[in-house]
Amino acid sequence: MYSIGIDIGGTNTDMGLVSEDGTIVGRSSIPTSAYTELTPYVRDIMACIDKLMKDKGMAEIDGIGIGAPNGNYYTGCVDNAPNLTIKGVLNFEEEMHKYMNVPVVLSNDANAAAYGEMVYGGAKGLDNFIMFTLGTGVGSGIVLDGKLVHGSTGGAGELGHNILVPNGRPCSCGRRGCLETYTSARGIVRTYCELKGIPYSADIKSKMVGDLANQGDPIALKTWETVADQLGLAMANSVTFSAPQAIFLMGGPTKVGEPLLKPLQKAFEKYLLNIYAGSCQIRMSELKANEVAILGAAALIKMKK
Repeated sequence: MYSIGIDIGGTNTDMGLVSEDGTIVGRSSIPTSAYTELTPYVRDIMACIDKLMKDKGMAEIDGIGIGAPNGNYYTGCVDNAPNLTIKGVLNFEEEMHKYMNVPVVLSNDANAAAYGEMVYGGAKGLDNFIMFTLGTGVGSGIVLDGKLVHGSTGGAGELGHNILVPNGRPCSCGRRGCLETYTSARGIVRTYCELKGIPYSADIKSKMVGDLANQGDPIALKTWETVADQLGLAMANSVTFSAPQAIFLMGGPTKVGEPLLKPLQKAFEKYLLNIYAGSCQIRMSELKANEVAILGAAALIKMKK
């Protein structure tokens, strides 16, 4: 049986037809930002799914998994995602069942990435781990005793919105000082600009800061050391409530390599409570960057089996 994995982003919505072994056998995409209403958006998603199935000669699939910002596993809804042009509480499960009577499983994008790592990636065989996703924001998915943590509201595990610096940088969530404001791609650039003594500029990208660090630029290297210390503290704190076997990292900023990963390991060990010493590894995601979102979403279907 094949599953559909859907990754809903603020700019694009990517879809894939995924085999049991985690091979994406067909892909499609539509521009999320072109829609302001749910009904035509889901109609066009389902048209893409129909085409993917017809192209492979399939009459049925075993379900549709969706990774989305503010995705609620319990309700099948996306709840007031600030970065989507379609506003409000969006009931994807109900809308999709108008077209196809298959299971629809929805969760936030970081939860989907964590479950994808568990089903198809480096977390196979691990019952306790955390996934941190670094990008435009900072997301996280927590797996305890082999199960994704959803909490009472369906929105548990937002470690990117733990407050790292009280009254610190303003965050898109409306609070100040969240981890996301320091270790997201934008947060990294802000730190670089502050250390360099120049105004923040959206024209500077975290990859540029990474390239400079790998060329030996001292301010860029100091930027990544600062980010590593902040992220290492957050990761060490996360170990105290979940005792994971591993913490996985994924996302664009992690591609910088040693300028982040070497000081991150040092910071993590410095802040880690001594009873957990040696019990938790820092590991990179083993899923391909251009596949992880779709595979993670498709993996959510296996939660219903």
